[in-house]
Amino acid sequence: MLDRLKLNNFNSGFEPKVCNKSFVMKTCQRTIVLSYDHNPLEQINDAQIHEYFEGKEAYSYLLEIICGLKSKLVGENEIVGQFKDAYKEYVARPEKCSRLLQIIEKLFKDAKEVRTKYLLGLSQKTYSSIARKHIVSKHKGDSVLILGSGQLAEDLINQFKKKINVCISARNTERVNELAKLHEITIVPWGDTQTFLDFPFIANSIGFMGVLLDEDFFTQWSQKHERKLFVDLGSPSAIKTDLEYNQGVMKLDDVFGEGAIHENHKKNQIQIARTAMEGIANKRHQIFARKQKNNMNIPNKANLAYV
Repeated sequence: MLDRLKLNNFNSGFEPKVCNKSFVMKTCQRTIVLSYDHNPLEQINDAQIHEYFEGKEAYSYLLEIICGLKSKLVGENEIVGQFKDAYKEYVARPEKCSRLLQIIEKLFKDAKEVRTKYLLGLSQKTYSSIARKHIVSKHKGDSVLILGSGQLAEDLINQFKKKINVCISARNTERVNELAKLHEITIVPWGDTQTFLDFPFIANSIGFMGVLLDEDFFTQWSQKHERKLFVDLGSPSAIKTDLEYNQGVMKLDDVFGEGAIHENHKKNQIQIARTAMEGIANKRHQIFARKQKNNMNIPNKANLAYV
């Protein structure tokens, strides 16, 4: 069964056109497309934006992604939440592939084993913890406005709420109300940029191919506050400004640079984890193959139920 797994890995911002049965996950660093039995994107062969894997290699690569070993912040755990959110959306769709569901469910289980056995104590910083460090510790911020309502926004809330006052603003009113009630934080109406300007410290988790806040906003915001920091974690970046870190704007490249690994023992730890992943992928391939063989030998009625 694992032999039929197809994985297309693209740079972030790529918008693949695929059938409804394909599983798609978009992050700030990549867009992945998982398919079963056929590759819906086989016509794309641009090595600069695209990688392609099949079978055990695809599964092993997925393990590295979900364990944070393909991230610029090596070992980060936000990717797990992004995977789970994408999985929930896929499960809720009327058209989905039962084989892909089985594979992804096993992927979560195997990734947990890898993190527990090989990656504990890696002590890698996360996007949200870096944002908190710069706003709270370095710039002594006493309040922050978080833009967005997804998993990353909630991670930011959890990092900030015990340290400083937190406000939130996002387009999804229902989700914003849920987060505000759960975490006891204040809501700022979405699109109220005049109120946004009042916040010297802002953390943005929203990314899309458009402009959320433009040069005019940042000019006014920069002039209004002497002590300030805007941390942009959105990808693709939806802000338009030439301001840099020393001028009050921290971008993803700044965040990635801070999370770089230098210690040799951590590099060795990661290599051990990668070797273990290859073994897990081989084992998972054998298990799936045995199950498939057994299902071929059971009565047709049961076999149809399996499919």
